[in-house]
Amino acid sequence: MTSPIASDEALMLEFQRGSRPALDELFYRYKGPLYGFFRRRLDNQERAEDLTQEAFLVVIRSTRRYEALSLFRTYLYGIALKLVAAERRKQFRGPSSESFSVNSLSEPMASQNPDAALWIRQALDKLDESEREILMLREYEQLSYAEISDVLQIPVNTVRSKLFRSRLALRNQLEPQPKPLHDSASPIIATHASALPGTSEA
Repeated sequence: MTSPIASDEALMLEFQRGSRPALDELFYRYKGPLYGFFRRRLDNQERAEDLTQEAFLVVIRSTRRYEALSLFRTYLYGIALKLVAAERRKQFRGPSSESFSVNSLSEPMASQNPDAALWIRQALDKLDESEREILMLREYEQLSYAEISDVLQIPVNTVRSKLFRSRLALRNQLEPQPKPLHDSASPIIATHASALPGTSEA
């Protein structure tokens, strides 16, 4: 029987050897995070659920080619990013190119203020796509710099510089603009600073 404390990589290797419980455990661990990943990037709950399943179908189909050279979760999020890109290409001609869901952008950056989620979502939508993705992988998926580098296949120093720029751009989007002395600032805007991403290193 598969140990509940086995690493993701050990479970994947067990699945390669034919263990269905190992795959079940991996799905149990990642179905929630994967759904959140898709839900934040695609404004469609049903498709987020479908793509969560599809990501694991890709894992199953490519089991023989898997090598435990990096963390399983970076391998899985790499698959998820490709599925998101394919989904966006399908939706390119649709009535809306919106990639984010207001309802899903609540953790960890805006957990204390539901109104802040809308403002953060709008600010994220204005970022450069590559910088926005790095910011989301860091703040929502909680990946380290090295893991983001592995997922996106870019140098760690590039991750650092793009993350710095995206945080700065997001802060500039959310900070209140100067107001006339007789016009008080919105209390909603005033709360954004506490909802901004941190600057901690991985």
